[in-house]
Amino acid sequence: METTPRTSENGPVTVGVDGSDAARTAALWAAGEAVRRDRPLHVVHGGDTDGRNLYLTAATLDGIRGAGRELLAATARAVTAEHPGLDVTTEYSSADPVTSLYRAGGLYGTVVVGHRGLGGFHSLLLGSVGLGIAAIARTPVVVVRGVGEGEERGAVVAAVRDGNDLVCARHAARGAELRKATLSLRHVWNVLESAGNVIPMLDAMAGLAGEHERVLTSLTDTVREEFPGLTVEGEADKSVSVAGVLVEASRGADLLVMGGRRAPGRLGLGRNLGRVTHTLLHHAHCPVLLVPRTTAGDAAGPP
Repeated sequence: METTPRTSENGPVTVGVDGSDAARTAALWAAGEAVRRDRPLHVVHGGDTDGRNLYLTAATLDGIRGAGRELLAATARAVTAEHPGLDVTTEYSSADPVTSLYRAGGLYGTVVVGHRGLGGFHSLLLGSVGLGIAAIARTPVVVVRGVGEGEERGAVVAAVRDGNDLVCARHAARGAELRKATLSLRHVWNVLESAGNVIPMLDAMAGLAGEHERVLTSLTDTVREEFPGLTVEGEADKSVSVAGVLVEASRGADLLVMGGRRAPGRLGLGRNLGRVTHTLLHHAHCPVLLVPRTTAGDAAGPP
């Protein structure tokens, strides 16, 4: 008997909440995404009491659990008020928020977080929870930014670098189909990284540009063939700031999709993600969907 393969597209949408406005916005966005995909929504709150039982009183622990469960119930009420009939489940975890979301996300589905939580400094544009789960999750992660800045634009942008980003482009194409939007595949290459600062090497720029155009054309043609009903555009750019071009492109998009490197460990999470990804998570003008780009030998995240 044939069965449908389990993938992130047909898994649940999991969202983390902590009582912040950004988390509430993320929960409502995740609910809309779950409706678009016809998937259930799973709302998670990490109470972060593991390891603190020895010096927290029983009354304090009960208070933390009670507040967390009330937050989950209130979030469930809010999303079902917006989307009646949506299948919503909740989960209270005593682990820290990153570990809680990592475990809840599992191997399938999509994890959604707000761009900033309750903790940390206001000068930090992306909270530690969003940064942490984006760096280690085994599933696609959406960091919700820019929601409410205006009406939907009817556009999805995918940042592609090479043939390995075909999986990312397919994710973006499915997202565009669900939104009845156009898809723009953006291939941006750094002039200085490609040719260095040596002036004589600039003679080779035309050849380099042609190679980058071929990469983009191959990806664009493949996506157009696989998604014949979708309007797919390809655009190649050269710049001294790849991130700057993509941040600007996000102004006109409802969703920015890109491959996000996953690396073992929980130290140096910004470095794990890479400079361009890190910049987009801080400065994009729309939600950013990171599709895992793992390499052989990558270790698993927290247990």
